[in-house]
Order: sequence, then C-alpha cells, then structure tokens
Amino acid sequence: MSQDVAPFRAIAVSRLAHELQAAGRSIIHMEFGQPSTGAPKRAVETAHQILDSESMGYWESPALKTRICQHYGDTYGVEVTPRRLAITCGASPALVLALSSAFTPGDTVALARPGYVAYRNTLRALNLVPAEIACGEATRFQLTAAQIAALDPAPAGLIVASPANPTGTILPEAELAAIVAVCAERGIRIISDEIYHGLSYGPNTASILEHTADAFVINSFSKYFSMAGWRLGWIVSPDDMASRVAAYIGNMFLTAPSLSQHAGLVAMDCREELEGHVQTYTHNRDLMLAVLPALGLERIAPPDGAFYIYADISRFTDDSLEFCMQLLKDTGVATAPGVDFDPVDGHRYMRFSFAVSTPELEDALARITPWFKARSV
Repeated sequence: MSQDVAPFRAIAVSRLAHELQAAGRSIIHMEFGQPSTGAPKRAVETAHQILDSESMGYWESPALKTRICQHYGDTYGVEVTPRRLAITCGASPALVLALSSAFTPGDTVALARPGYVAYRNTLRALNLVPAEIACGEATRFQLTAAQIAALDPAPAGLIVASPANPTGTILPEAELAAIVAVCAERGIRIISDEIYHGLSYGPNTASILEHTADAFVINSFSKYFSMAGWRLGWIVSPDDMASRVAAYIGNMFLTAPSLSQHAGLVAMDCREELEGHVQTYTHNRDLMLAVLPALGLERIAPPDGAFYIYADISRFTDDSLEFCMQLLKDTGVATAPGVDFDPVDGHRYMRFSFAVSTPELEDALARITPWFKARSV
C-alpha cells in the first residue's frame, strides 16, 4: 500500500498569488524554481517551423541524444553512449525511472535535509523509505562522506544534488569524490540530480560521472535552458541498468514531446543567449545578498549556484507557511516556505527564487523592505 505523500505547500502560496493576481493585484512570483525567461529565440523559431511541417508522434530524437552525449564530453570530459541515455518529460519522470528501476519497495534511500520536496515524497509514493540526513551550516547544507559512512545499516541508495534546491549550495569536488568512494565501498547506488548545472557563481559544478560510471544522473532543460514548460529532460543510467530503464520508460512514459525535442536540440547551441540569463541571475543574487542582511536575514545558506536564497527567519516566526502567506497578502511577493524542504527545521526558513527579471527583483526588494523592517523593531 502506497504511503501518504505530503502536499507541496508552495503550490498553496502560488494558488493564492494567482487568485490575488486575477483580482487585480500586482504579484511578483518568486515561489517556484523556474526562469521567468522563455526558451531561446532560435529554439522557438524551430518549433514554429516544425508545427507547420510535421505531424509528429511518438519519437526519441537520435540527434538530441547524440548532442547530449557530446555535451558530457565537451563539459566534463567523460564518455556517455546513447544507449545509456534516455530522453524524458522533464527531470521528474527521470527521478521516478531511477528510483523504480534501481530499488525494491522497502529499500532505504538517504538524502539531505533540507532538500527538494519531491525527493522525499516520490520515495514514499514508490514505497521506498527516505532516510533524511540533517545538513546545516556546519556542512554548508550539503551531505558529507563522513555522514554516509556513519549510516548503520547502509542504505540501498543515495540522492545527491549539487547545486542543491533549496539552498543553491555546491558540493566541493573532493567531497563529491569521497562520497562516491564511500558509496562504492558500501554498495550504495547513487542518483545525482544535476539539473542546476550551468548555474554557478564561482565554484565548479562537477558531474558525478567524472568519478563513477555507476551512478544515475538526472538533468533537465527547465533551468539553464529556460524551458520549464516544454517538459524535457534526460537520464543517464549505469551500463547495467540501461536496458531496464529503457523498458520502464517505454511502458510508463512512452516518449517526451516531439516538439520539445526539436526545440531542445537547437537550444543546446544557444549559449550566448543562455549565458545572458546567467549574468542576470548573478546580478540578482548580488542585489539580494546586499539587501537581505539589513532586513534581518543575515543567516543565509551559501548560494553557490542555482537561483535560490534560503534564509533563516526564526527571529520573525516559527511558522514559515503562515509567514510566506502573510508576506504575499501584504506585499504581493510570493515566496516558498522552508517547511516544504525540511519537515523538521523548515518552519524557520524561507526560500526566494531570484530567477526573475532584475526590474522585478528590484520591485520585490522595495516592497518587502518596509515589511521586514517593521517586524525587526
């Protein structure tokens, strides 16, 4: 029998935000981790051409698979064969594929807390057991090899994410290598979520494939490529799991949208436009780090990558959901409550997404500044 799955509470915040927007309120959406920009211009132009010329159908693009494999060679210096790579309808089905193909109901899979809400809930929905490891300021909100080595008994699997959601922290490459070594020694299968690769502000984002070919890798066109609504992603499987993943995807998901695959292939070579988005995120991040401490948000997880600020709000509240709801009602700025990402300590954290335009961000900071200052007295 499937386990109960907790709701994604940021959806409730977003629902209220859209209700207020429909009623005429000006709303700035910083609650979800999605770029406010659209797909690259040339990708959209290609999609229009395909719509006019092809009927489309069930299809997995050989050209897109080859191009993604090339990306691994160009970016990380590792070889990925098309056999090991499958195109998915975004990263979420890729997570389901990895978990369902690699593990048996009842298996334990370890993960960091705080972490992306769907890790915990997808594990439960698949009758797997999430073993959350508390990761705070002392470990920069990331897992360590020592924590994995200390787990008794060893879990069947481990989910790592670098850059991470909700914190944006990046695992140092030496620590990533150490985690891989511990997992190999203890027989722990790794799933590496790399959907925020390409979005970093200094630290290197190494792929786990640089250290092992025995891990699953999940990636997506939703973040760096600014194509969240196109529902396109991929999974790289270990060689011994590739055939099983292919069988699972054929039965559970068929194929990703054909139109999205055509557009994604073009998007992979629109780097100049996409790097412009990264420059915007960099500027937005700097603005937030300059303003938020003066509002009483001094304790912030190191935002090495992605496009998030995860801030401690314990001086203001012990109910992050109510706090985010009130902030939205009073200022029109929608944010995500930390309790989504951490059911134990998340009641005293909130997450801002700065993947909005700089004018929107400046407007949001102007709105929330007096609101926070009134509560700092």
